[in-house]
Amino acid sequence: MTCPKVTFAEQIAGLSTRYQRRTPQLQRLVEDIGVVLAGRGGARMLRILNIRLSRCTVLSQLMRVPLPPPVTPRVLGVDDFALYGDTYGTLLVDATTRLPLTLWEGRDAEQLSRWLREHPGVEVACRDGSLTYRQGIAEGAPDAVQVSDRFHLWQGLSRRAQDIASAHRGCLPAALPPAGESDPAPAEEAAGNTAEDTRAARHARRLFEAVQALTRTGRSHSCVARELGLDRRTVSKYARAHTWQEVMRRPPRKPSTLDPYLDYLQQRWDEGQHSAKILHEELQTKGYLGHYQRVKMAVAPLRRGLPLDEPRERPPSPREAARWIITHPHRRTLHIHDRLPRLLDHCPELRVTHDLIRRFAAMLDNRDATPLPGWLNGLTHSGLTPPVGLAGAFREDQHAVAKGITTLYNSGVNEGRITDVKLQKRLMAGRAGVPLLRHRVVLIAHLRPRYADLPTGPYR
Repeated sequence: MTCPKVTFAEQIAGLSTRYQRRTPQLQRLVEDIGVVLAGRGGARMLRILNIRLSRCTVLSQLMRVPLPPPVTPRVLGVDDFALYGDTYGTLLVDATTRLPLTLWEGRDAEQLSRWLREHPGVEVACRDGSLTYRQGIAEGAPDAVQVSDRFHLWQGLSRRAQDIASAHRGCLPAALPPAGESDPAPAEEAAGNTAEDTRAARHARRLFEAVQALTRTGRSHSCVARELGLDRRTVSKYARAHTWQEVMRRPPRKPSTLDPYLDYLQQRWDEGQHSAKILHEELQTKGYLGHYQRVKMAVAPLRRGLPLDEPRERPPSPREAARWIITHPHRRTLHIHDRLPRLLDHCPELRVTHDLIRRFAAMLDNRDATPLPGWLNGLTHSGLTPPVGLAGAFREDQHAVAKGITTLYNSGVNEGRITDVKLQKRLMAGRAGVPLLRHRVVLIAHLRPRYADLPTGPYR
């Protein structure tokens, strides 16, 4: 026994652990930082704390942390999220505790039904209108009440409203006030003549005449697209239009910060000052903060002997018109209250769309699904193509749609957790595999309540 080296084998509770190089408290710190910041970010934070570990070590310690024991929720939330590219994943959330349960790659019905059979006891399942999740819940938990999310129902109806507004794009200029109420007629006419002389206008006019000439012969849109070398959607757009101005890509100029100085520009031009640089310097002394290039573009019509390009109000886009329709009447601005009645009086199709959406909004506000069958009949016989498919989908899922209208359950918790999943993916540069992503999403949700009650400030 001449060897002076000895081995300390006794373990002190809370201070040391057998076969470990870190104390329990330090190990918990490494694991928590790994959960919050993942590998590279966790290694950098530990280095600040004078703990030198590689990112791979941080990740390995993170993956050693056991997941919380699975608990069957009474109210289950199911939703999908994009993993990468066209690959999607499925996230399950306990809608009562708002904690994520698990996630996996793919969104097939068999995997969901298998999980539900392994965890019996789900009473309510919140989901979107996905047929896959509907089948999976029906097979795995046939006694569970399925609830179609209110937000997704409203979103689907809003998209159909935008499709109808796009199909009747020619009616949208009717929302603008008459010419006498906005801008003088000569300015409008001059601006219109200027627009007709542009290259884009000539191109739109030629395409419009060619498409209209071929479609009048009875040819299909696909045939016309092949003959003219255009996309079928482009041919459909030109075929639906009544005039070539409706398909112009560039709307009238929007108001800019230079508009209050246009009268001064016209005055100085008439006085003989034709230098855009000098005009820009003069406007700067009057408070104009814009760029010289904007002044140069503004006086360009004057060099061609044309009047200044006065700002004109442009017609609403199909998206704007749909937003006007779906906005609650009490939340509409004076601008919408002034223009929406003009649009609805001019376009009967948009009037029908507005009435159907307001009836559905009343069901959501009152949480009353009694008018739903009659509303679906009105949607089917409305004579509008976009809502017909939506009416069929609502009929197939009518029980879940009615529950989504009447109950308090929704997929808001799912959407919030999916936002958290996307955040964790970005923190790991989108390179995390499904097992690591699952570990971080589940563990970080359980870690937050642990530190929520800690005091804040420089001293603890």
